[in-house]
Amino acid sequence: MSELQALLSEVENSLTYTDGVIQVSDEAVFRSTVHKLAEASALGSGERAGTARYLVRAAALALGVFPASIQDVYMARGRGEAPTNFTVPAMNLRALSFEAARAVFRAAGSMQAGALLFEIARSEIGYTDQRPSEYTTNMLAAAIAEGYRGPVFIQGDHFQVSAKRYANDPDGELQAVKDLTKEAIEAGFYNIDVDTSTLVDLSQATIPEQQALNARLSAEMTVYIRDLEPEGVTVSVGGEIGEVGGKNSPEEELRAYVDGYNAELAKLAPGAEGLSKISIQTGTSHGGVVLPDGSIADVSVDFDTLLRLSQVSRKEYGMAGAVQHGASTLPQEAFGKFVESEACEVHLATNFQNILYDQLPGELRTEIYAYLDANHSDERKPDMTDEQFYYKTRKRGIGKFKAEMWAMDAAAKQAISQAWEAQFKQLFTLLGIAGTKDLVDKHTTTAKIMPSLAMYTAAAGETAAEEDTRDLAD
Repeated sequence: MSELQALLSEVENSLTYTDGVIQVSDEAVFRSTVHKLAEASALGSGERAGTARYLVRAAALALGVFPASIQDVYMARGRGEAPTNFTVPAMNLRALSFEAARAVFRAAGSMQAGALLFEIARSEIGYTDQRPSEYTTNMLAAAIAEGYRGPVFIQGDHFQVSAKRYANDPDGELQAVKDLTKEAIEAGFYNIDVDTSTLVDLSQATIPEQQALNARLSAEMTVYIRDLEPEGVTVSVGGEIGEVGGKNSPEEELRAYVDGYNAELAKLAPGAEGLSKISIQTGTSHGGVVLPDGSIADVSVDFDTLLRLSQVSRKEYGMAGAVQHGASTLPQEAFGKFVESEACEVHLATNFQNILYDQLPGELRTEIYAYLDANHSDERKPDMTDEQFYYKTRKRGIGKFKAEMWAMDAAAKQAISQAWEAQFKQLFTLLGIAGTKDLVDKHTTTAKIMPSLAMYTAAAGETAAEEDTRDLAD
């Protein structure tokens, strides 16, 4: 039996495949069995994984669930045709991504929220063992399982250039980011955060000179993305002016970067769509700063800078606004301030991972920590406590123990899922996205991009070498 026929059987023939067309013959049965395709995608290999990913994407399209770009929503905000009273959560779902996305869709459905992004960074793809096509499969399968209809915004977060590798081999490093970008767009990532901010040169005398390489390469990547876009899709492209965790971003940096970017883009591709948003630094760091007892240090976010740069980017450059990174470990009361500061987007990751580890069965958590001791002790600094070491490195156990997490009993998964759902509901309320489904549907272009079984099975057969991304942002 072919993998296609075997997988159709596993979903109890609730899908039919005729002359290259997938139809859903029994939606209720398919919704209750789609998790089997998500698991085959996550834990299978070669033709089995590729076929599972194809089936999910094709079936999702048949049900009115489709990868989409948030571009038109953001441009409407830039034109003043959409309100600034909400901030879009961009969620990095690192572990048990199918279950986590189901919790997102349940929370969103309970409040008619539609303005939300699922994302994964270049660094995360490696240590979570999730290529873009697998990540997309998890998101779409979760939407199907929860009965969601409409656009699913999937984003490449921090598709970042390594400054170290760029210094040694600039062409090779840029090509690595381009290859990942192409793979991601083919998988349905129609939102890409270009991040060449690692190449900002503070040794230069003026801010425009400091931002010049960042601006030029961002424009070059934008042109590359525009050439890859499927018909009917305008990928939302975000830029970044300073590495998260560095000094706070002044207005002069934003202007220097965006002016330089726009000038370069006009030379390379006159009339091409530019940036929809811009990431800035306001005082946070990815993952937070861990104290010796394992708690997270308080940080002071510069909300005045966030408001000012959001307004400049929107009113003067037509973008949706500024983007806040590294926010998930901030206290709950901070999230309403992102809305007050007119931030268009906020990136959230670490606290979802914290919830996972807090809820994991003790034996599995102990096994993961033993793996970290044996394989990542080089990341332990002399003055680190165990709490600090495990907090910093436990993300590296996610990919290695993906199968064990999938294999957890239903009760353990349910406890994690319920904790996630409660967190998502709270965040979505604070970020003001309740009731945004109608707004999103109004401003989102529906592009029915038909998947190719041959492309999915061929891509799944390729083995990409895992990168050393320890110098890249999450």
